[in-house]
Amino acid sequence: MMPWKTILTAVLFTAAMVSLKVFDPHTIPLVWQMPLPKPPVIELPPVKHRVVIQGMESEPPKSPAYSNLSDPKHELDHFYAALASGNAVVLHYGDSPTTADLITADARAMLQKQFGDAGSGFVLIARPWAWYGHRGVEMDSSNWKIDVAGVPGALKDGLNGLGAATFRGSVGAMARWTLKSEHSSVEIAYLTQPGGGSFTLEANTGDGVANLGSADTDGEQGPGYASFQIPAGSNQITLRVTNGSVRLFGADFRKPGPGVVYSSLGINGANITLLSHALNGEHWAAQLRHYHPNLVVIAFGTNESGFPAFVNSTWGPELRVAVRRVQAAVPEASILLMSPMDRGERKDTGDIGTIAALPRLIEIESQAASEMGVAFFNTYEAMGGEGTMAKWYNGEPRLVGADFIHPLPAGARIVGELLYNALRDGYNEYKQRQLKELETRAEAQGSSKSEPSN
Repeated sequence: MMPWKTILTAVLFTAAMVSLKVFDPHTIPLVWQMPLPKPPVIELPPVKHRVVIQGMESEPPKSPAYSNLSDPKHELDHFYAALASGNAVVLHYGDSPTTADLITADARAMLQKQFGDAGSGFVLIARPWAWYGHRGVEMDSSNWKIDVAGVPGALKDGLNGLGAATFRGSVGAMARWTLKSEHSSVEIAYLTQPGGGSFTLEANTGDGVANLGSADTDGEQGPGYASFQIPAGSNQITLRVTNGSVRLFGADFRKPGPGVVYSSLGINGANITLLSHALNGEHWAAQLRHYHPNLVVIAFGTNESGFPAFVNSTWGPELRVAVRRVQAAVPEASILLMSPMDRGERKDTGDIGTIAALPRLIEIESQAASEMGVAFFNTYEAMGGEGTMAKWYNGEPRLVGADFIHPLPAGARIVGELLYNALRDGYNEYKQRQLKELETRAEAQGSSKSEPSN
């Protein structure tokens, strides 16, 4: 047995080292889940007056140089029109931060606060990674075989649903979602296939458990969807495989009122080839059409930036393939290319600097967006540009993890707010253009009426 004085000394020494930051608490697994202090206020240019526009009150639109949102062909007008109408669906594809619903959760919360909350959107059947999550939904599951698109050893048919992951289960497989707010319906997406099994859904109620219904996945191979009404007051939905084997994709939770649905579709470690090649083109197109997005955000590049040869030879062509796939599937949807954040690395000098290939990658992405007529948000410049991750890591509170890549919640909140602010300013500018067009038409009609007839 170790003497108690020795134990006490060790404990006190450890506490002292933590307080002095000799031990880095941000390297502890899952520490990013802990709440952090409110992020520092981002200083904005002085505002001389305010503009009130239907659906939103804010400062006048900022210049593209400040918002870092480039949309010369008004590609985002489809999305802005959906916001104005009261119903907008956003599908946000990305890599590891998106997997954990970082950045996306904050953008979602701000959009839903302004335009209404129409539901949590698409959530996977189970967690492919321990850190997968959705801020509005808790998850529990068992007995699933999980295949993620593009991952070695997974199914290679590319039939992975909207979220690029498929879940195979037999009798005994279970998935449970606990909702943090009340929803009115849930839709389960699955693959119909010859000999497919069936599943049931149930919900907790004040009187116990209510059976919501069942679905049979037997049939010709193709996408399948089963919708269920959620009883008022229920916040926990459980899916059980009751017969044979099934192949499921995800659950889409909706609310009855108008508002925004913002689905976070992140695949850990993914790069742009996930969308350009890993997903079966016809199958993915059918998924996109089913969910009727008004805006598709494509946010990759962080993982690619570590491979300069890939950036210079492959990144641009693969990005264009992915964009063309989305354009062909949902031509009525707006597309926004969202650049990666700054990515830091430890230099030979010991200082933290931006990884060398990142600015070139972002330049190629901006050029691709311009050539293809889609919108581009320069996250890297919006958050501060070169050396930002060094400032975030050395600052207090710390905003990025020890890998200088993954933002902590407070850092993610900043990026989510930057994205929201850029979309907000674009929406304000859209409303102003709409108002000006109405005024121009009214003036033209007035002139024609006042002209004397022959």
